[in-house]
Amino acid sequence: MRVTADTNTIVSGSLWHGNPRRILEAAHSGAIELFTSRKLIAELEEVLGRGKFAAIVSKAELSPREIVRNYRLVATVIRAEPIDSIVIRDPDDDEVIACAIASRSEVIVSGDNDLLELKQYKNIRILTATELLLELNL
Repeated sequence: MRVTADTNTIVSGSLWHGNPRRILEAAHSGAIELFTSRKLIAELEEVLGRGKFAAIVSKAELSPREIVRNYRLVATVIRAEPIDSIVIRDPDDDEVIACAIASRSEVIVSGDNDLLELKQYKNIRILTATELLLELNL
C-alpha cells in the first residue's frame, strides 16, 4: 500500500512508542511504502528542532537531522507540484495532499484534525495511524 504520512505522524513515531511508531515499523518491514516530499522533509526537520521537542530528542540520543536521515531511509522522496488550496484552516496541510497525489498514494496517515475531517480527497483516503493499522491487520 502506498502511504503519505503527515509530519505529526512521523514526529510521534520517531519520538514515542505507539501506533505512529508502528507505521514506521510497517514501512521498515515493507508492509507499506511511505512517500514524502522535500517540503515535508524540511517541515519535519523544523518541527523536530523546536524547543518543546529538545528534551525528548536528546533523550533519544539523536539529533533532528539524524531522525530525518533515518526517516529518509524508509520513505521515498518525490517531487510534489503545488496544488490549489484544499485545507482552508491550515494551508500547510495542502503539501501533504500534494505529496499523496504525486506519489499516487492510496492513503494519507495523519493525526491532524484538519486533514482527518476531509476523510478523503479524490481517491486518497485520510486515516489515523490506528485506522491504517487495523486495515493492514497489524
